[in-house]
Amino acid sequence: MKNKSYCSQAPRPRATNPRNLLLAGCMTACIFALVPRAAAGGDAPAWMHALVNTPIPTYDEKTDAVLLYSETNVTVISTDKIRMQVREAYKILRPGGRERGIVFVEFYPQRKVKSLHGWCIPAQGKDFEVKDKDAIEVAPNVDGGELMSDVKYKVLHIPAPDPGNIVGYEYELEEQPFFLQDTWHFQEADPVRESHYSLQVPPGWEYKASWLNHAEVKPTHGGSNQSQWALNELKGIRREPEMPPRDGVAGAMIVSFFPPGGPALNGFANWDGMGKWYANLVSGRMDASAPIKQEVATLTAAKTTQLQKMQALAAFVQRDIRYVAIELGIGGWQPHSAPDVFSHRYGDCKDKATLLRTMLAELGIDTYHVVIYTERGAITPLTPAHHGFNHAIIAIKLPEGMADPALIATIQHPKLGKILFFDPTNELIPFGQIPGYLQANYGLLVTQNGGELVELPQQPSSMNSIQRTAKLTLDTNGMLKGDVKETRLGARASFERRRLRTTTQDVDRIKPIEELLANSLSSFRITHATVINLQQTDLPFGFNYSFESQNYAKSAGNLLLVRPRVIGNKGFSFLETKEPRNFPIEFEEPARDSDTFEITIPAGYTVDDLPPPVDADYSFASYHAKTVVKGNVVDYTRTFEVKELSVPVDKAEDLKKFYRIIAGDERNTMVLKPIP
Repeated sequence: MKNKSYCSQAPRPRATNPRNLLLAGCMTACIFALVPRAAAGGDAPAWMHALVNTPIPTYDEKTDAVLLYSETNVTVISTDKIRMQVREAYKILRPGGRERGIVFVEFYPQRKVKSLHGWCIPAQGKDFEVKDKDAIEVAPNVDGGELMSDVKYKVLHIPAPDPGNIVGYEYELEEQPFFLQDTWHFQEADPVRESHYSLQVPPGWEYKASWLNHAEVKPTHGGSNQSQWALNELKGIRREPEMPPRDGVAGAMIVSFFPPGGPALNGFANWDGMGKWYANLVSGRMDASAPIKQEVATLTAAKTTQLQKMQALAAFVQRDIRYVAIELGIGGWQPHSAPDVFSHRYGDCKDKATLLRTMLAELGIDTYHVVIYTERGAITPLTPAHHGFNHAIIAIKLPEGMADPALIATIQHPKLGKILFFDPTNELIPFGQIPGYLQANYGLLVTQNGGELVELPQQPSSMNSIQRTAKLTLDTNGMLKGDVKETRLGARASFERRRLRTTTQDVDRIKPIEELLANSLSSFRITHATVINLQQTDLPFGFNYSFESQNYAKSAGNLLLVRPRVIGNKGFSFLETKEPRNFPIEFEEPARDSDTFEITIPAGYTVDDLPPPVDADYSFASYHAKTVVKGNVVDYTRTFEVKELSVPVDKAEDLKKFYRIIAGDERNTMVLKPIP
């Protein structure tokens, strides 16, 4: 199951799968220090001892542990009570697998941990045992925006999780569910030898099992309405650079439960049903208070067009409502009321969406909640309905006749008409656009009548760009100096604004320029630098700077070797590995960058040789570069464009070749010789 919230802009750890919880190093160290070490003596249960002689395949040196056995038993007692029992045991193969000896079990007021035990069967010596009393309770590490949450973890440290040993645990939960659904996450980072899942529902109940990233497996049926599934020899999901989120590639089974008479209010069999469930949570939360009405009137009083009024309200929610999350009980999914968010001047993503919808309603504009996952690929058109979202934005039904070049993130809905997507939580993206993590992503559009999965638009690559121009001069000693102007749009601009937003010293504001030059030049000195439109998010962001680089040109006898591509790197090497690629490559967003470097060559020299032009054009990206001579000026130009956001595995070799072509062009030099 997912963490119980729609609020965070980053993926959150799974609740019922403790091995996936990611804690900061200091917190892990505290757990190791605080949890008492159990003494030898408690015998491990028979189900663990049965694994001692299990034959283990030969795994490579990157496999730290193998999950020998996993068993999850879910018993649905009623619409408001579910019981779950979990058993798991690992064989530790390498020192990196020792963390499998730390067990995390999530709980909150609606979920109780009824029991928790852990054991270690060492390769030699007596078994170790730890019990409930040996566990500690901790609150999970959260990002800077979360103020209060009722989620906690029981943490149990199993002794001696050393290579060659087997560590295992079992725990029991009793839960008052927010919705009648569970997810069996049977594929994780470690390989799995054997995994079992059983479901028992009351008489007259039904269930629906849907499979993700795995072929359907039929269950066996037992008495008392029990169904059982079993899987064996599952590969581990090994992290690859720029891969889709794990939820988009790992095998899982989503199980929905239905009482007699059809889905309950907190149950859903499809996206439409889930939309009805979420619409019910939002209902009654958007009544405008008198202060909200007054604020809308004040913000829009001087605006002459409907679009200007919408922009003013959006900017207010983006910048004047602080991101602060308070998630208690159903509050992990249900937004606070708009009057409360407005009066407190803070809220999380779903709160900010609710407030903006309320304010836009005062202008007579219809809007809708959209719940979405902040990594593209976690939800696809083939994904069955489930609570796999972690963020909330809004969709705005544009008034008839409203058309403006600034309104980019739109689709034509067959029933609702033209709708615009907008993320009120991201204060650095102008109204009319959406950030890269939402583009070509799938979200649940929630209306009063239900919900539907929709694909958000992919913006033109020109909306996310770096346009860099430089006028440079080379002298006979090899020094290169001159002026550079950079104009940045979209995510290229918001990234720099985000890391410079809290800087107050000029020396800190030029650090991005220093990093860029340091990655391109062996030596340099910045002689002048300014930042353009740091706070004006509706205008292009920019850097203007001047630099000089000693010994940029390299001498070869009486010749000078000069690299026309002066700064900026586009050739990446993350695909240069010996291991085959298993998952698609995901770009963050479409982009189109361009460089123009004009280099005035020193008097007394002429161009003897130029790098060849480059034209690499693939369906997913393109790169074009050329170097020409105009009198005593060498003009190098190039463009780099990302056109498709996902590159399938069968095109990974093409992408590798593409980056090799770019790297080769970036290393190419021209030759200058003295004029006779």
